[in-house]
Amino acid sequence: MTVAFKPEQNFEIERLGDFEVRVLFPEPKPSDSDVRHTTLFIREALKLELGGSLNMVRVAFSTYGVLNAAADNAVVVCHALTGSSSVSSWWSDALGAGRMLDTDTHFVVCANVLGGCYGSTGATSVDPSSNRTFGSNFPEITIGDMVRVQAALLEHLGVKRIQAVVGGSMGGMQALEWVRAFPERIAAAIIIGAPPRHSAWGITFNHLARMAIQGDPDYKNGKYTSQPQGLALARAITTLFFRSPESFGLTQGRRPSPTDITRFAMETYLEHQGARLLERFDANSYITITKAMDRFDISPEQLAQIAVPLLSIGISSDLLYLPAEAREIAETVQNGQYWELNSPHGHDAFLLETARLTERVQAFLAGLE
Repeated sequence: MTVAFKPEQNFEIERLGDFEVRVLFPEPKPSDSDVRHTTLFIREALKLELGGSLNMVRVAFSTYGVLNAAADNAVVVCHALTGSSSVSSWWSDALGAGRMLDTDTHFVVCANVLGGCYGSTGATSVDPSSNRTFGSNFPEITIGDMVRVQAALLEHLGVKRIQAVVGGSMGGMQALEWVRAFPERIAAAIIIGAPPRHSAWGITFNHLARMAIQGDPDYKNGKYTSQPQGLALARAITTLFFRSPESFGLTQGRRPSPTDITRFAMETYLEHQGARLLERFDANSYITITKAMDRFDISPEQLAQIAVPLLSIGISSDLLYLPAEAREIAETVQNGQYWELNSPHGHDAFLLETARLTERVQAFLAGLE
């Protein structure tokens, strides 16, 4: 039986040498307090890369800071797989005055991706052609489609020049697509823990998650009335890739669960991660987005044409997107730098090791001035 964690249960952050150690690290449920909405592609439909089109595309977005008179101080943040536009909810320690996403000097913009379930058009949206939710009938999309919607949003907001585009994980894929597709609009890019193309290993990761969802009888071929438990199992499985054996040893070890001393902390931790995603995400959206990730492929030839100054950050213990993949990006583009974040926390380190990330990112951007 899954033990529910009460919101008031806070676990102290310990330190082990240079690293933070947290017994629990649940991704917070996004806030709606800083989210706005707009509708794009009203007169002309968004033509999708794999065929078909979408019109009246709704976009949920969040902004922080002020767009300057020249409209050239924007920083675009691209979120990861189950993220949202509310950067203040999931990357709060990176956002604010003097931080990596400096709201004193920049106009920070983040949009919930096309296909998402936090306000942007996706599987949970109503299909205007049928007046029913899309569900599993939502069209196949790509990372490129997501970025073109974001580009349209930036135009809608009056942004003329992007100082930097920043993203980790799937957000890093979007950032790389930004500089491939719109190099003339961007001054710099920071890509964290992301590959130039989804490898067989990355595809396996997503396929296992989809098997957990689609193999659940309650999924009902995408026509469920409540979220299938398979989505929780998918999250538990993927958590193994998001962290590392060392991280689990440090944060969970063989200690008893803080909620049930008859069980291991690792057991209730995984169950808690699954239960939290079940509360806040949608199974059809998960399938749509992970398939878009699997299609992501920027060839070496395309990488070599990218001239935008770019910092590619690998994570030493990342089991999902290996440091060598991040290094390939930096070594193939025309103006790339590589830096490796040494952390035991695996792929999730980009959400945990914000202080060191901030120092390196700020040094990179300062070197471009």
